[in-house]
Amino acid sequence: MADITPAAGTRHTPPWGLAGRTVGRFVNALVTPLLPGDYLDLFHPLRKGADLRGRVMAVERHSSSATTVTIRPGRGWSGHRPGQYIRIGVEVNGVRLWRAYSITSRVGQADGLITITVRAIPDGKVSHHVLRNLRPGTIVMLDQATGDFTQPSRPPAKVLFLTAGSGITPVMGMLRNHQFEDAVVVHSSPDPSQMLFADELHSRASRGQFRLVERFTSTEGTLPVSSIADVVPDWAERIAWVCGPTGLLDDAEAHWEQEGASALLHVERFRPRIIAEGEGGSVTFTQSDVTVDAPAATPLLDVGEDAGVLMPSGCRMGICFNCVASLTSGAVRDLRTGETTQAIDEDPVLIQTCVSAAAGPCSIKL
Repeated sequence: MADITPAAGTRHTPPWGLAGRTVGRFVNALVTPLLPGDYLDLFHPLRKGADLRGRVMAVERHSSSATTVTIRPGRGWSGHRPGQYIRIGVEVNGVRLWRAYSITSRVGQADGLITITVRAIPDGKVSHHVLRNLRPGTIVMLDQATGDFTQPSRPPAKVLFLTAGSGITPVMGMLRNHQFEDAVVVHSSPDPSQMLFADELHSRASRGQFRLVERFTSTEGTLPVSSIADVVPDWAERIAWVCGPTGLLDDAEAHWEQEGASALLHVERFRPRIIAEGEGGSVTFTQSDVTVDAPAATPLLDVGEDAGVLMPSGCRMGICFNCVASLTSGAVRDLRTGETTQAIDEDPVLIQTCVSAAAGPCSIKL
């Protein structure tokens, strides 16, 4: 199929009408594996009472790796708070995959639309699907917005946002929805061309909504969190929200704790902190009749998805328990704690595939 992804900075909306979209969904259903509920809601996917879905209304390409997607949620949508994220379910090569993305739009827009901004990551199945293949008119699965990385109803007098890469996305949701008395945004990106929301951040900063400190790591290197006082001298007087790569979050937690300021720190993680690697081994997904070698530090959820197994999943952090499955033999290790769980013959145990890795040969009932 020819690549019809919009050029950078353009915004595309569906060129076809309701009838065309309905026919398109029907044809797509003939060639794409769907669950029973998908057939029930084929012609009215956004109706009240259906599993929560959304229709992609526009896809805006910002760069070679970043895309903003505008979505109209179905009638069961409960809204969101600035800074929260939403799980999106899409079909990639016949497998439904779920990923979490921060909502960047204003709360309660009159048109009922929400936006997410997705940065394609290396080997990211969903992020690259969004970048290359997602089109206006597509129906995606949704969950309700969730997450505690939000501002209180009355934001603090002094705020610090410390972000890197796509970690700016939940903060952008806050900046578009709140007026801050005194805010500083310290943001790192590889170079100016890869900086998300660059024009809007510069515009808002020029209007005095916050002070913006930019850091381009390709030429300046990474700003050590321990040196935050060099750019924000009163950092310890500010309530801080930090989002970005795992290394940034780990360093921020360590620095704030060392300075006795942990109570002022809020972090947003989309992956668990891995502190134990386990042993690795072959994993058999018994219901799918698939056996694959699993690296020591790779969650079983990723192992299964890479092998084409339909894996239930949720937050991918061990919080929502949507990824629970039965370990029928062998052992796994919790990537967060290093603790090992072993199945007893004829007595399977439940594990969370998003935070568990193989600790030798094992079998999962999926």
